[in-house]
Amino acid sequence: MTFSTGQLAKFADGSALAQLGDTSVLVTAVSKVKPSVSSFLPLTVDYRQKSAAAGRIPTNFLRKELGPTEHEILVSRLIDRSLRPLFPSNYFCETQIICNLLAVDGVYDPEILSINAASAALSLSDIPWNGPVGAVRIGLIGDKLIINPMRRELDSSSLNLVITAAAHNLVVMIETAANNILQQDFLKAIKTGVKECQRIIHVISEMQRKCGKPKRVTELNEVPKELLYCIKSLSEMRLKEIFQDYSHDKLSRDDAVKQVRLNTLEHIKNEVGDKFNTDQASQAFNIISKDIFRNLIIENEIRCDGRALPDLRPISCHVDLYKPLHGSSVFQRGQTQVLCTVSLDSPNSVLHSDPVSLLTSGIKEKNFFLHYEFPPYAVKEVGKIGPAVRREIGHGALAERSLRPVVPDNFPFTIRLTSEVLESNGSSSMASVCGGSLALFDAGVPLSNPVAGVAIGLITSYDNDDTKHMSNYKILTDILGIEDYMGDMDFKIAGSKKGITALQADIKIPGLPLKVIMEAVQAGCVAKAKIIDLMNRTISKPRSERKFSWPVTDILEIPMNKRGILIGPGGINLHRIMVTTGAQITFQEEKGTYNVFAPNQIAMNEAKEQISKLLSSSSSPVLEFGAIYTAKIVELRESGVMVTLYDSMRPTLLHNSQLDQRKINDPRALGFEVGQEIQVKYFGLDPVSGQMRLSRKVLMSSPPSIIINLQKS
Repeated sequence: MTFSTGQLAKFADGSALAQLGDTSVLVTAVSKVKPSVSSFLPLTVDYRQKSAAAGRIPTNFLRKELGPTEHEILVSRLIDRSLRPLFPSNYFCETQIICNLLAVDGVYDPEILSINAASAALSLSDIPWNGPVGAVRIGLIGDKLIINPMRRELDSSSLNLVITAAAHNLVVMIETAANNILQQDFLKAIKTGVKECQRIIHVISEMQRKCGKPKRVTELNEVPKELLYCIKSLSEMRLKEIFQDYSHDKLSRDDAVKQVRLNTLEHIKNEVGDKFNTDQASQAFNIISKDIFRNLIIENEIRCDGRALPDLRPISCHVDLYKPLHGSSVFQRGQTQVLCTVSLDSPNSVLHSDPVSLLTSGIKEKNFFLHYEFPPYAVKEVGKIGPAVRREIGHGALAERSLRPVVPDNFPFTIRLTSEVLESNGSSSMASVCGGSLALFDAGVPLSNPVAGVAIGLITSYDNDDTKHMSNYKILTDILGIEDYMGDMDFKIAGSKKGITALQADIKIPGLPLKVIMEAVQAGCVAKAKIIDLMNRTISKPRSERKFSWPVTDILEIPMNKRGILIGPGGINLHRIMVTTGAQITFQEEKGTYNVFAPNQIAMNEAKEQISKLLSSSSSPVLEFGAIYTAKIVELRESGVMVTLYDSMRPTLLHNSQLDQRKINDPRALGFEVGQEIQVKYFGLDPVSGQMRLSRKVLMSSPPSIIINLQKS
């Protein structure tokens, strides 16, 4: 892996070109000087995989790059989570990171390259950032860990772990997809990845020392200490009372805090008059309420809903909600409620990847995919309903990765799992994993293991941004929405009782020691085992009795000489069967058979009846090999003539090469006409195409010139 700077995109605040093999990525970083009015960092990361980088032309109508694909959005989120924690907490200038894929060789990973190049670009720039960070991908083949595996190696790997770390072995971001690997193997992979990241950090730090710009001095959104003291004195007691009132739910607690905010700000406004700054006062109230909430947990080890640190919220599960659905479930955990539905369709409904994503990720098609929906009413808001936004795409991809390892590869149907969040108070993506596992069992999908997911939170206490030496920290199991917002980590982990299938760690502080990560993994594994026990009380294995709504599939073996009859001219017979019965018939080239998919058993019976009638009504007389038959010409073509031996038989081609001993380019040269009868000899069926092999040439005597040549020889 090599880094360079100073040659491309020199107007950007920082730019870096990273290369691994023949894969190259250019990353630029630009940040405005003036802070925005928002109370958070408006960071935008755009990862674009240009088709030209792979030597391709886009396949859309306009033949150019349009909006970002799902894969580009997921990689952009991956880079964002690797960079955001290291920006100063009070830096609010609008910042944009653009990752431009210049060349891709289909062997080395451009995603890891982009994270490291973004780290280099920010380190070299004058943008305030407490990096650098390094990122690696870890694979596991057998019992051997592979650092930054090639695409083909990743195909046979049971682990796909992306880890970003800062100096001093501090973990910044983790994202994992795993084939139900054991906890000890996973922890070993994390340690190995963090160690490898330090090598990359060292190289970028040296590059920064030699080529980096001095960091700019910007106007930071500092809140006056007098304002903090004033708001704390007015609101502390009331906030403590709210956060220690365990009868509150999400809405009532939010309303109570909102009322304290309004009263406090109104009181200060009346005191200072025109000098009142609404933005600063709101920011100060947020700081005070966050400190009070966190300190109560650290001091008392009791959370705002009355739970102890490792306790789960109440869980309830229901399946088989509506009869027309193939599979359905409702999973409720506290005030988070998710409705999952399963749709089973034909193998033709698989999800295909676009050409560039196929080259970089290696995924050609998926017979299982999950779509996640988060409507605004789930959090009592008014908003637009439309295409999935980045957050929905990211949460859906995480839930899909969690379930994919336990879904059988040879399942005869394409599976679409939808997860609609009806209520949300934290960890809706992990609730989608639990509800999805229940719904798949309800649909009769033979999962190898039930899977559950849980979100682990963290409240820490440290001085001067030194997260390496934490004086005190508390790990929270099954976090609420407010604990996610006020806390320092959203650590989502999913898997079976046996092992881990997916993990995503969103860390909001500048890195965590390995010790904290290990404890979070342990807490998550204990919690998901408890959740699986509760889920098993509702349904613990795939439903065995068939539902009327379930689709069915069957295999048909059609003789070669009758396949044309089944298909019909231009596929008209297959289309007619699909329109009248809903059954889809697909030829399986590798097996030489036809797969019949029907939405239910009644449709399957109707389709088979139509196929039987079609083949029996077109039954042909039995022909004898080597016999001579009178054929009738029904059509003249440039390549030959179409003839029938019997009226009930389909026309077959008698090629020009079999019409005469002489070379014929057009049958009209022999004076043939439609309706004319000729003698042909039958040589059976072609073993590949199933077409009849006929010849007129063998019945004709050799031309005189050939006889003369034979006599001379």
